Amino acid sequence: MLCAALTVTASAQSSSSSSPAVQQPSVSAPQPAYITVDPLAGVRYDNRYDLSVGAAYGHIHAGPILTEGANLGGLDVSGSYWLTRRLGLEGTGRAYLGTSGAAPNTDSINGPFVAEYMFAAGPEWLGPHNKHGDIILHVLGGGAYGDFEKDLNGHPPKDVGFYNNQVAPAVIFGGHLDLNRSPQWVFRITPDALYTRYSTDYSTNISSSGGHNNWNFGISVGMQYKFKKKR
Repeated sequence: MLCAALTVTASAQSSSSSSPAVQQPSVSAPQPAYITVDPLAGVRYDNRYDLSVGAAYGHIHAGPILTEGANLGGLDVSGSYWLTRRLGLEGTGRAYLGTSGAAPNTDSINGPFVAEYMFAAGPEWLGPHNKHGDIILHVLGGGAYGDFEKDLNGHPPKDVGFYNNQVAPAVIFGGHLDLNRSPQWVFRITPDALYTRYSTDYSTNISSSGGHNNWNFGISVGMQYKFKKKR
């Protein structure tokens, strides 16, 4: 009897020692919560007004016989009033300033200062657009004041092949490429074809004393602000 009891006890202890340990459930550390914020979520195309300011570049010809144009820098300020979601009225004022090459002359005038100030307005049309950006096309008509005599030291502009100081018709064909940075702020690139028609009031050494059609290129880069007032 004693032997049987010892055998049963030893067997129970052996069975208890060979049973697997109970696994305790592991508790993972809490994960940080991330909140995704879309800075363009509030972009809309229902504002009534907007205003843009940019650094401008313009290529012009200061005279009818000059083979090379002048590369000028300046400022472009434009504003819009939107009539509908797609159609608006735009006005722009631009100043281009720099120096220009001059025709060979006996007055020792080389690289005189020239400037062109453009003021135009007209329709604009909102093309493809989404929250990231848009394309806007415009045709603006107005005038350009050419300042060509300021640095000629009193010599007539014909001596260096320049136009006289004057106001000329001007048309701007182009548009805007906008990249939205927030619901109100927009990074804007504005490439344009610039048309002006300057004339001369002298005929010496000039093949034509009438108007001269000038097609040039201009571009500005800057920022636009959309006012919150809605249509």
